[in-house]
Amino acid sequence: MDSLISAAAQALAAGDPLGALNRVALRDDPLALALRGIAMARLGDVVRAKTLLRQAARSFGPKAALARARCAVAEAEIALAARDLSWPTKALAEAREILEQHGDRTNAAYARSLEIRRMVLIGHLDDAERGLAELDPSPLQPAARTIYELIVGGLALRRLQTKTAQAALERAARTARLSRSPELYAEVGRLSASLSAPAARLIQEGEQRMLQLDQVEALFRSDALIVDACRLAVRRGNRIVPLARRPVLFALARRLAESAPDDVGRSELIAHAFRGREADESHRARLRVEIGRLRHLLKDLADVNATRDGFGLLPGAGSDVVVLAQPIEDENASVLACLADGEAWSSSGLALALGASQRTVQRALDALALSGKVQSFGRGRAQRWTCPVVPEFATSLLLPAWSSLD
Repeated sequence: MDSLISAAAQALAAGDPLGALNRVALRDDPLALALRGIAMARLGDVVRAKTLLRQAARSFGPKAALARARCAVAEAEIALAARDLSWPTKALAEAREILEQHGDRTNAAYARSLEIRRMVLIGHLDDAERGLAELDPSPLQPAARTIYELIVGGLALRRLQTKTAQAALERAARTARLSRSPELYAEVGRLSASLSAPAARLIQEGEQRMLQLDQVEALFRSDALIVDACRLAVRRGNRIVPLARRPVLFALARRLAESAPDDVGRSELIAHAFRGREADESHRARLRVEIGRLRHLLKDLADVNATRDGFGLLPGAGSDVVVLAQPIEDENASVLACLADGEAWSSSGLALALGASQRTVQRALDALALSGKVQSFGRGRAQRWTCPVVPEFATSLLLPAWSSLD
């Protein structure tokens, strides 16, 4: 490795992409192309960065398998930073295997951490936990170790393990200082702020109050019957009944929980769940059917009893009934929750993370843009969406966690 390549690599390691470009901007050899690609990614030109890294991989040739694998890892890192979650994970897995075969434990561990971080972003928490258990972080350098701790902290926040998250974020702050990366340090700060921000609203017997994440964690450990409007489920202790795909049943459960221990009239339930202006006999018949379905699903958690005027929710002796709602009710809150990480997302990346169709996500983005809550730049496949003002509440409860509920 010549002196200019070495100096450019040291500049990148010190967080100086412009200094790196000054040394290799006019060179077209494979190492220089790779360094230029990484520098352009640091400066925010993702499209140019990907082009340079692919050009570098081709220039290395088929015999330089190790160098090509490192380029593939760098390209995957750029795609992840740009929230392009549809990049080919098979290519990253193959690159990781090559790195392991050649004894490059540092880059192999980092490649695995990128795979796990993608799992967290798309809500595959069980897979991410298994990956973390198998990953040895000891070979990671300070910057990569910071990302590893961010993964641990982010996963713990999704699982509502606040003490574990706090410890991981403290470690991440220390390694971020060692890496001298202001971007990483800012990301640690954003994630740490969610621990003290309002995370949800507790509704009980007509009264409301805000809860932080540690208070939500304590609530989940209690014996209360919780209608969780953040994750669209009914839960009590470790028993969870997911209702994300049963919107009518969830609407009925929430309305009954908001009025507990009092009952709710049939006409009011019909108007709330079916959006019917006037309750006729067909609506009443449908209500009886849906209440029967809800009673069956909740049979191990609570009773849904008929009264003279309507129905009531009874959790059992000594138990409370509460509703856990979003801090601010918004039908597009989950999209805002993804954008609140400060990164620029593509609509396809948001659709993959939320488990929704791209058209549904695009409609949500258009609505949020009209209200000034999000903004976009670029066009076509290069279009990215950002949140100009980060919400002043924790978004962990609004992010998907499909494997933990379904």
